Amino acid sequence: MTAAAWGARPMVDLEAYFARIGYAEAAEPTFAALATLQRLHPAAIPFETIDVWLGRTVDLSPAAVDAKLIVGRRGGYCFEHNSLFLRVLRAMGFAAEPLIARSRWGRSPDDVQARTHMALRVWVEGEPWLADVGFGGCMQTAPLRLDERGPQATAFEPRRLRPLEACDDAAGAAPGDLRLEALVGGDWRPVCDLVGQAQADLEAANWFISTHPGSAFRRHLVVARTLIEARYVLTDNRLAIRRPGRETVLKLLDAAGLERALVEDFGLRIRPEWRPMIEAVADG
Repeated sequence: MTAAAWGARPMVDLEAYFARIGYAEAAEPTFAALATLQRLHPAAIPFETIDVWLGRTVDLSPAAVDAKLIVGRRGGYCFEHNSLFLRVLRAMGFAAEPLIARSRWGRSPDDVQARTHMALRVWVEGEPWLADVGFGGCMQTAPLRLDERGPQATAFEPRRLRPLEACDDAAGAAPGDLRLEALVGGDWRPVCDLVGQAQADLEAANWFISTHPGSAFRRHLVVARTLIEARYVLTDNRLAIRRPGRETVLKLLDAAGLERALVEDFGLRIRPEWRPMIEAVADG
């Protein structure tokens, strides 16, 4: 499917979105704009799986996503972040389409999960770029050239894209499929495997990851925010603060500490219905 097949100018309140992330530049389809948006979005809108943890189905309709991430000043997970980002980019005049990915981050080679991550392919002056504002604990901070096979610099670790057919643990890969890797501690670690996808497949993957009993997001609270100077990643009551070259890990010992982290580190406004979740996670 081509980028044009996704419609040219989807409905989204660009002014409200720009205010939400602090974007003050021209709404033009330039690489400078894409790079700035890729940096600002994950710094302003956190990755969080609170609704999934609470057993709520995630609604990907534009109205629901915008009400939650823009108006409600909440966060969300990849399908919410990147479906919003896709609409924003296309409203600005970018040609862009969704990709679906199999997450490999933190998994052993034989731990093969369903494709339940969404990313974006964006064209700038005819060149395709990988954009992704929804990967949580390994958030991308700069667009990546999809046609480049060498290391590409980001604010944190270098990244590279490899043909999936060349990877030892990628049986059944099709031509054009790619693996994204990050250089961490001197080793290239797999982040995710990328393929093109239709909207119906994204809806199915979203339903699976938000409702299936085996989904990690049904069993663990995950919240992340990526600033230029640091990544903040909360997994249940474990808070990791990652800066280039070093990491600090804190265990939040009570509900007050967990609540404080959600507010101060992730910019979330605590809601009364979250209190049982916060207490359960803190006690775990």
